[in-house]
Amino acid sequence: MNDWSPLAKVYDPLKAGSIDGTDVEPHDRAIWRAMNAQYRPNKGVTGDPQLTLFVARLNKQTSEEDLRNVFSKFGDIRRLQLIRDIVTGFSKGYAFIEYKEERSLMKAWRDANKMVVDQHELFVDFELERTLQGWIPRRLGGGLGGKKESGQLRFGGRDRPFRRPINLTGPVPQGRPAERRWDGGGGREDRQRDRDVSPGQDRDYGRRRERRDEWDRGARDHHKDRRDSRRYRDRSNERDSNRGKEERRYRDSYRDSERR
Repeated sequence: MNDWSPLAKVYDPLKAGSIDGTDVEPHDRAIWRAMNAQYRPNKGVTGDPQLTLFVARLNKQTSEEDLRNVFSKFGDIRRLQLIRDIVTGFSKGYAFIEYKEERSLMKAWRDANKMVVDQHELFVDFELERTLQGWIPRRLGGGLGGKKESGQLRFGGRDRPFRRPINLTGPVPQGRPAERRWDGGGGREDRQRDRDVSPGQDRDYGRRRERRDEWDRGARDHHKDRRDSRRYRDRSNERDSNRGKEERRYRDSYRDSERR
């Protein structure tokens, strides 16, 4: 737990697929592919990786000039590359921006994330391909982040950091929980409580148990009263209906006698 970090320091596909980095088995096929992949960074990529930003979720209509106008306010840009499809030439929605100074890089990383450009909210992070050991790209089952609809979520990045795992090796808290669950052990939990709980805690638990039982009895009595009142209303309505039928029958017989 002392070495825990919300961001991955070394890329492990198995840990990246876990919400807290504690999984021991892959839960989707993409993780298997990433674990078996042998990936090496592209040697044709130039520039200083420590001064390069990764910008994603771009509008497909955003051009290099638009990006330069937006990101140049954070500092001097040495190189900007908008990734395009090799066949169609259309933008793929992400780019790499290399700055001349580290302070410009840090300012853009801090302020440009979630900035809206051409009706799209940007995601900005450091380049990971050459800086994060063991990096596997998303096309091979790796990466970080991802969409929920794809079912291929990855954790440990800025967009979706690790959650702190539950420490199961710490001291077990003493005392009884506020609510008990039926254990199906024929009173096994009660016998264990008698052995482990102090007399004072036992008395407190007994008082809570009595109050809960009293409340249950009151709830049962309330529902019983409602059922009884409903039966009484039904019987009274039936009596009124029968009385009305008898009155109508009497009036009809009286009219028949007058006609005779």
